[in-house]
Amino acid sequence: MINTKNLDPDKKELFIQLFSIYSEIPAKQIRKKLRKNGVVTLSYSISEQHAQYLKGLAYELRRLNVFQEYTASNGRHILQGLDLIESGEARVYPYGDLLTPVIGYPKKHEDHGYTRSNGMKGIERNYNEELNPRQNGLQRGPRDVNGYMILNKESHTEYAENGFDVKLTIPVTLQSRVERMCDKMQEKMGSRQIMVTVMDSETGKMLVLATSNRFEPKDIQAEDIPSLQVHAVEYSFEPGSVLKPIIFALLMKHQQVNPFEVVNVHNGRFKIGKRWITDEHKEDYLSAENVIVHSSNIGIAQLAQRLSASDYYQGLIDFGFTKASGIDLTNEYKGKIPSMRQLDSETYKASASYGYAIRANLIQLLKAYNVFNNHGRMVTPRLTEELIAQNGRRVPLESDEPIQLLSPEIAERIKRILIKTAVEGTGQKALVEGIVVGGKTGTAQISEKGHYQLKYNTSFIGFANDATKNYTIGVTVVRPKIAYRFAAQSSAPVFRKTVELMVEEGFLKTIE
Repeated sequence: MINTKNLDPDKKELFIQLFSIYSEIPAKQIRKKLRKNGVVTLSYSISEQHAQYLKGLAYELRRLNVFQEYTASNGRHILQGLDLIESGEARVYPYGDLLTPVIGYPKKHEDHGYTRSNGMKGIERNYNEELNPRQNGLQRGPRDVNGYMILNKESHTEYAENGFDVKLTIPVTLQSRVERMCDKMQEKMGSRQIMVTVMDSETGKMLVLATSNRFEPKDIQAEDIPSLQVHAVEYSFEPGSVLKPIIFALLMKHQQVNPFEVVNVHNGRFKIGKRWITDEHKEDYLSAENVIVHSSNIGIAQLAQRLSASDYYQGLIDFGFTKASGIDLTNEYKGKIPSMRQLDSETYKASASYGYAIRANLIQLLKAYNVFNNHGRMVTPRLTEELIAQNGRRVPLESDEPIQLLSPEIAERIKRILIKTAVEGTGQKALVEGIVVGGKTGTAQISEKGHYQLKYNTSFIGFANDATKNYTIGVTVVRPKIAYRFAAQSSAPVFRKTVELMVEEGFLKTIE
């Protein structure tokens, strides 16, 4: 910074040119800043190397008498040259847009002359207090002509105490490769966004939380605003048929269905209440488990009628709907489910059974499906492994205790049905040779202004296991082109490509 009142008008242009050379800041920008009369901050972001250059320049400017003394209104004589003050903190993003928007971004503000960064989204926001410095670095005392402090009894130094480092569970290479794959698939499908999540089924540790919509945290533009939200938790949608296995699990839990019983699916067209329900694939009869395998709306709508309103309502809540998932991110949209009174209606029971009249985010769906791949236990997804203090002390973050939501036998039965769905049913394009894959497709029309449009969200939620490792994986494609409107054409292939990358990176090993 300088005080423009000290700047000799005849040498102003000399100062501008020299400062521009030493700082690599365009002369035009400096000239604009110097229009202000008084103390002017020329830059808040000088690198350490440029700071050394500018300290040398400060000495030369004094020698050339670029600055001259002036008398203040109180009669005091003031001479201030070019001052360099360490007055702030900054975030560095060596990986560019990697893991955005999950990492988030900071916003700077002035705090008694010190520039602070506060996290506004993502990990930056969730761990803002832990990331912030505990103590600012401070030096007081007389200085020489070059701006260096003279060490004597009048000088005083307080050393900076930095905040914690936040160590994430995300492997950089896998995350990066999945992001690039999402970019290519988004371009191919013409979708608004593709989201991919991968979680260790036993621990809840996230391996991937990727999106095709990212931004550069150091250079956020107006067009980046829609990408600043972590849509895996901040975008809720009607999930469609991925709800069917959850309803089937509730039916089994309350002993309301036998997987081998026969269900009349009325050749693809059936009326419940005042609403006609249709199936994409027309059949006369299906076994109850094949209602899931072949994604019959008619079949699951009829089976769902067997659940009492209270069991239906509480079951959805127990599976995590309308509740924050617990992942270490802020601003989660919790979604909604029909009220218990509404679930007394056969129409609402039917609609919710195949994923309408209910809204959820991708992480909630991932957490719910993980129950099937984890012996009936529900775990909390998490992104952070530990906090690391400046002195190297490590602070592990405790995980929530798992909840035994389903019996291991029911979870195993649903798991086998989901494997069958991938092998024989709607999830065949998610298969990867040598890996145990199971999951369910979901295709849902989007409602706008109270009417369903020819616009779709698609999902594939499932798992990929080898002989030793189990992973739960969720994919959502937002508004693909009409040619990719079915999940089997859009989300399932993205799921498969994600699993293939996990094999290539050594997270999964193919079974001979």
